[in-house]
Amino acid sequence: MYNEVLLDDDMIIVSETDQSGRIVYVNDDFCKMCGFSKDELIGKPHNIVRHKDMPRIAFKGLWESIQKPEIWNGIVKNKTKNDDFYWVNATVFPSKTIDGQVRYVSVRVKPTKEEVETASQLYKKLLQGE
Repeated sequence: MYNEVLLDDDMIIVSETDQSGRIVYVNDDFCKMCGFSKDELIGKPHNIVRHKDMPRIAFKGLWESIQKPEIWNGIVKNKTKNDDFYWVNATVFPSKTIDGQVRYVSVRVKPTKEEVETASQLYKKLLQGE
């Protein structure tokens, strides 16, 4: 059985990916929550922390939004290195480097219990349709 890991109220998880979703930056809170070191994360696809309970369509909507470019916000269930899980309220937005390369920045905070309950029910229904 896997355990839920709760974010501290003051945690802010930040990561940045390139256009293909490969991680180029993570902060210490991200490493603390997921259990991976910065060296284990940099250069890897961001879906290294994707939990199997997350429906593909949720990420399809995320990618469609940020490539428009628009800001995306949603509740996401992630997995840790040892396969425990944690929920986040994620906001993802496009950015550019000083030389014009597109980057995607994700900022994640602790969701409310109600947000987690609603998302969990929705994702169960969406997974049944996949």
